[in-house]
Amino acid sequence: MSRRFRGMRVRPLTALQAAAAVAVAVRLARGRTRLPPLSAAPETPLSETRTEAAGAGEISVVIPARDEEHRIGACLTAVLADPDVAEVIVVDDGSSDGTARLAAELGAKVVTGAPLPPGWVGKQWALRQGVEAARGDVVVTLDADTRPAPGLAGAAARALERYDLLTVGPRFVCDGTAEQALHASFLATLVYRFGPIGPAAPPAPHRTVANGQCTAFRRTAMLETDGFARIRGHMTDDVALARSLAAAGWRVGFLEAGGLLEVDMHESAAEVWREWGRSLPLRDVTSPGWQAADLAVVWLTAALPVIRLAAGRPTRLDLALLAVRLLLTGALRGSYARPGPGVLLSPLLDPLTALRLTQATLRPVRTWRGRTYPDAATGAGTASATGTGTGTDSGTATGARETTTAGEVTTESGPPARPGRSAAR
Repeated sequence: MSRRFRGMRVRPLTALQAAAAVAVAVRLARGRTRLPPLSAAPETPLSETRTEAAGAGEISVVIPARDEEHRIGACLTAVLADPDVAEVIVVDDGSSDGTARLAAELGAKVVTGAPLPPGWVGKQWALRQGVEAARGDVVVTLDADTRPAPGLAGAAARALERYDLLTVGPRFVCDGTAEQALHASFLATLVYRFGPIGPAAPPAPHRTVANGQCTAFRRTAMLETDGFARIRGHMTDDVALARSLAAAGWRVGFLEAGGLLEVDMHESAAEVWREWGRSLPLRDVTSPGWQAADLAVVWLTAALPVIRLAAGRPTRLDLALLAVRLLLTGALRGSYARPGPGVLLSPLLDPLTALRLTQATLRPVRTWRGRTYPDAATGAGTASATGTGTGTDSGTATGARETTTAGEVTTESGPPARPGRSAAR
């Protein structure tokens, strides 16, 4: 069917594609005013200054780990050598390999994780225990597959003068052409849906994004709000935490930090397809309406132009969108430690990426590292932040309650949960 619009016959699909193209253009335009990347101070290490103006104090690094013996060594070696870091805590979350032994041999403090309580996802439970065990004013959490450069922890601590919760974007290590191509295609969908990292104006809480591979916050404030209990049942833990705390009034930042952090997430294209494709739809933290809108944007502006080009029937709008995608491809090269032909080939995989996101949205997987978790919508992640039966003695919960309404993270609380400027002190 078609309709008249200012004397032209416009098909509904073309109208929808044009609307999606406008949405993508608006999001990409935010890149012109985005905030500068996180960078290390060139002068005195933070450990020698400890100024309140920097929002600093001792820094504890917490690394949750489950069967990470083959990956955690490089991360620990790097962070243990950082002069800004006062202690490194590895929370061994029931590993069946030599993760705990290796961490202890390298010099980290190993916390043996308590049994996983009902309703909790393993990472959130491990992080909560690590934060409780930390002694630093500032906590920086890292995944075991990260490769931090000297100065990352200090730079993150200084950024807490502007933010209450900070996450950063790394450079990715993808060695194979197929792995890099698929990874870059997935990464492009995030930009199309949310815009570039480091927006000058913070997004609405329900559209906030984050990267849990590296997170920084003040320990006292996180314990007081019991942040990880708020999102205990969410598989997309990083975005769930950011959205929950942003809704509670926290200043949440997401900055580029490729010069200070690299991440080797996956070992093959098959693993990228299986694992990253599983989490990128953000299904458990996004309402059905926004899920549908995000998928429509990906299909109409990224996948459809490639399909039509392959069929030899691209429209002028398709060609314009392909040109935009090629420009984004050039910009994404900076997101990789060793960009190769895979990044340039990534637009060809956009239809497959759209298919994977659709599949993961319709048939979500809640299995991770040998554990299968109940669907968050059935009650996981919706219990009160107090009375969790965790066996801890922190006594820090404030009575805030996290619920899942229409798939989105919301927060109900008594007193405002935003931390004060003296929270770290």
